[in-house]
Amino acid sequence: MALAGERPILLIKKLGGILLLFFGLLLTALGLSDDSTGLTTLGILLLAAGAILLALKIIRRNQSSQL
Repeated sequence: MALAGERPILLIKKLGGILLLFFGLLLTALGLSDDSTGLTTLGILLLAAGAILLALKIIRRNQSSQL
């Protein structure tokens, strides 16, 4: 179980991951519709970063619950 002092940090990481996914999806869609390689690449990078943040959060939560 997470300590009370860690909860704001975990919330910020979760919101950050969700926002990265959202903006990554948005930029990827805009880049594909405008045939812009730069926007598409940036969108894919943001999607990957958001997915990694959320995956790390889930992995960390599962490891602490098994202890």
